[in-house]
Amino acid sequence: MNSVAGGGSFVSFPALVFAGVPPISANATNNAAMWVGQIGSARGYKEEVAAHRAILLPIVAVSIAGALAGAVLLLVTPPQVFERLIPWLLLFATAVFAASPQLKREAEAAPPRHAPWQIFVQFFVAIYGGYFGAGMGIVMLALLAFSGLPSFNAQNAVKNVLSVAINGVALVPFVIARIVDWRFALPMAAIALAGGYLGARFFRTLPQGISRAIVIAIGAVMTAVFFVRGGA
Repeated sequence: MNSVAGGGSFVSFPALVFAGVPPISANATNNAAMWVGQIGSARGYKEEVAAHRAILLPIVAVSIAGALAGAVLLLVTPPQVFERLIPWLLLFATAVFAASPQLKREAEAAPPRHAPWQIFVQFFVAIYGGYFGAGMGIVMLALLAFSGLPSFNAQNAVKNVLSVAINGVALVPFVIARIVDWRFALPMAAIALAGGYLGARFFRTLPQGISRAIVIAIGAVMTAVFFVRGGA
């Protein structure tokens, strides 16, 4: 799930809570495991990453700053406010991603680049990623749809690199605060690494229309689940 769109945390985070890990620790533990998996996903898209390395620096830099701010925020504030925003954020991101082929059609001839507004918004996406992060991938895919990248695979490759940066930076304060439960994080990380790489290699072979449809379906399901969860 993370290799194609994100959303794996909607499975792994509740599983940790169900296993008895306190919510804040479960979030940090999940971050540690998913970070390793995202390294595998980025490696699986190595061709696309190499082709678009030039546009990564500014958006990676703001992602690192935002992730650190979000991780510190998690350590000092309760998560209720952010949790209430999750279904609305997912609904917006899924709708934008679904409409992006029509919205970006005029800009397709331009070379890939990130507009200033995208870099600005990415900073806040990274804050969310450092704080909680579930659904972060689909939000970034919606943003990257406007960067002029030539294919969905290229968007996914850049998204995976950004996820590695965000979760990796956020992990540092979590480790310092000793809230990662390594009993769960280490085996989850090993499995996530394999799943991330194999998932990325698999989705590179699918027609882009199918890949996009899967992303939209994942986003719609995640949005519905969190609206129901928030209203319960």
